[in-house]
Amino acid sequence: MKKLAISTLAVLIACPAFAGNPRNGSSWQIGGLDPYMAMRGGIAYSNTNYNFMGHKESMTDLTFLGRLAMGLQIDKVYRSEIEWSIYSKAKDSSTFGQATDVDIATKLQTLSLNTYMDVGSYHTIRPYIGLGAGAGFANIKRSGTGIASHTNDKAGFSATGIMGMTFDMDNFAIDVDARYTYVDVQSGLHNFGADVGIRFMF
Repeated sequence: MKKLAISTLAVLIACPAFAGNPRNGSSWQIGGLDPYMAMRGGIAYSNTNYNFMGHKESMTDLTFLGRLAMGLQIDKVYRSEIEWSIYSKAKDSSTFGQATDVDIATKLQTLSLNTYMDVGSYHTIRPYIGLGAGAGFANIKRSGTGIASHTNDKAGFSATGIMGMTFDMDNFAIDVDARYTYVDVQSGLHNFGADVGIRFMF
């Protein structure tokens, strides 16, 4: 974990040195498209619908999240990216019939393909909307007094809706957005998040 944190910090420091101007395009291209790298962080409200002993309960918690994306600016309006997201553990407890104080802990990661569209012809501050689809990887652990502990690792389809605002600087852009993510695990995992990120175009 320490090595990962040091490597991420090094990338953050190095990126501005290679970044182009997001308004004028990259300093180099891939097939005529402008590549970029984005790093984002934020907070999210997680709601997992968990079934146990014939009862379903909503397990909720606030979590922190981090995202890393590599993408291509298609033109002045559209961009597309592959994004990996990791969330901190969401923990909650509830009563399922005769079983009381059942603890549910959920770890989540997602890998998705996101596509964004800028709204309007604004130059420096631009609103955008986006859609994403991919896979979610959940680790859900159940424990409690008088019941057997159980861990379930499951992958399921994920879908994301995004609304945000871009602030273009000279050599990078700042993105602020709100997201809803659904992951098809258990009876449905719902995640409502708010992100702030930095995007470097090369």
